[in-house]
Amino acid sequence: MSPDEWIVDFPTLGDLWDAWITAHCTIPDGYDRGHPLHWSDWQFWCAAKFGQIRAGLHWDGKPLANEAFEYRRMQVMAPQKTGKGPWAASMTLIQAVGPAEFCGFAEEGESYRCSDWGCDCGFEYVYLPGDAKGRPHPSPLIQLTATSEDQVDNTYRPLQSMITMGPLSKLMAPRGEFVRILGGIGGDDADRIDVVTANANSRVGNPISFAIQDETGLWTKQNRMVKLAEAQRRGLAGMAGRSIETTNAYDSSEDSVAQRTYEAAAKDVYRFYIPPPPNLRWERKADRMKILEAVYRGSPWVRLGSVLQEAEEISIRDPEQAERFFGNRITYSSGTWLPTGIWEEHYGMVTEPA
Repeated sequence: MSPDEWIVDFPTLGDLWDAWITAHCTIPDGYDRGHPLHWSDWQFWCAAKFGQIRAGLHWDGKPLANEAFEYRRMQVMAPQKTGKGPWAASMTLIQAVGPAEFCGFAEEGESYRCSDWGCDCGFEYVYLPGDAKGRPHPSPLIQLTATSEDQVDNTYRPLQSMITMGPLSKLMAPRGEFVRILGGIGGDDADRIDVVTANANSRVGNPISFAIQDETGLWTKQNRMVKLAEAQRRGLAGMAGRSIETTNAYDSSEDSVAQRTYEAAAKDVYRFYIPPPPNLRWERKADRMKILEAVYRGSPWVRLGSVLQEAEEISIRDPEQAERFFGNRITYSSGTWLPTGIWEEHYGMVTEPA
């Protein structure tokens, strides 16, 4: 699948989400810190697929939760520094206080107004006739999950910055290891975003509406993260919730959560993965920049020269690690590569509904 195929020709909440993010979120760091956040092509595509409405859906006015959408879960597998963390943070904010839920198809003149939902920022999005309409979740309970607090900071740190540097500061309040979502019917203690790690067993399995599962290529039986992932998904099922995995390419000798998701036969899981071109090989130094140019397309903020320098240094002692983290190739054990093309045929692997 090439960027030319990133064409949104299906009903989705993605366009509404894109406009909502630009109006509410700012770039969390770097030279453009504080400027409005605009999703790159791959980020918008993934949001559009997550917001894709189920084919043939007929709206009768009743809430449908996750059953309104084509995909219950999503996996985004991409190399280091492509923007997975900030994108996951922005998707979390939509699920917390944005128009995350489907509520029918628009007629002429209808619009989404933040003022209808307790936000005085002035944002309004005018629907086209037939567009999917959105509304906030009535009781968001969200978990950001990773193997450690340092790992979960990939999402939690930019999320806190997006809240404090924009209009969302009136709707949400960071409180150390969690974020309070303000103004809900159940009171300020009812709705929240929690940070969860392998040590947070007391929170695992609680009913939740949404979860980010970060770097699932590191989630294995040995570190108890497979058990955590399964318990978290049970908690999501209890609230008809949804989840997104983000990860680097995985080592297929470790039987990680990322591998299990990528190989799963479930019909309602969408997988986004841009493999390196099959004719290029990481062990050939002349190919490495070409590989980086291919797998980092859609992330214009990445300085490929700097990435190449780091990858070259790591490759001296651990080429498998460098290829997985920067070359975005699934490998199967230290120092070895899978046969060319064996994984590429699975790129964007989605089992369509029967």
